[in-house]
Amino acid sequence: MRISEIFYSLQGEGFLAGVPSVLVRLTGCPLRCRWCDTKYAWDQTAGAEYRLEKIIELANRHKTRYVVITGGEPMINAQLPDLVKQLKENQKHVTIETAGIAFVPDMPCDLMSISPKLSGSVPYDPAAAAIHEDSRLDIAVLRELVEHYDYQLKFVVDSESDLLEIQQTIEEIANVDPEKVMLMPQAATRQELIEKSPLVAEMCKAAGFAFCHRLHILLWNNQRTT
Repeated sequence: MRISEIFYSLQGEGFLAGVPSVLVRLTGCPLRCRWCDTKYAWDQTAGAEYRLEKIIELANRHKTRYVVITGGEPMINAQLPDLVKQLKENQKHVTIETAGIAFVPDMPCDLMSISPKLSGSVPYDPAAAAIHEDSRLDIAVLRELVEHYDYQLKFVVDSESDLLEIQQTIEEIANVDPEKVMLMPQAATRQELIEKSPLVAEMCKAAGFAFCHRLHILLWNNQRTT
């Protein structure tokens, strides 16, 4: 299985923010979001090959049962179900972080952390933008994910105008529990996070959604800790 990196840290985002976790970052992502902070994991040839047994061994080295499978885009990896199954056999709590562009059934994961990409995420490069726009949002896939998995929906907010698009997306998906929706500031640095957080907090209060922490930015200024 091609892995960009495996490291032990705190979960940075979502309802489990702050929980010590082993993060397993898979390679490969068809999207090219303009503010992506893991561009080094886009290429499917990045990183190194790991046997599933080695991944389990590395996960078992740390004093936590929480494992986060991230990317890249994990849901496009054909070996993902096998990895999740083996982690669960080792009594791990498994979160999968995904943009929600692919549905894989019957995985025994504990939390599907879905971050649908809004129109503002389109990359600047025209060629990449065309591919991104065609694949960034699949309502049918999102609907399958929320119907079949315990989930959280995290939306990156760059400006106040994003709220209408977020609400429209939720309405299209249908049957979304508003208590599972989170808004998080778009930020590449600690200072940017601090500056944008009050606005997003007010948006959360107005819409009834939860505020999503970004601890990796707050604590480490978005620097890799591996």
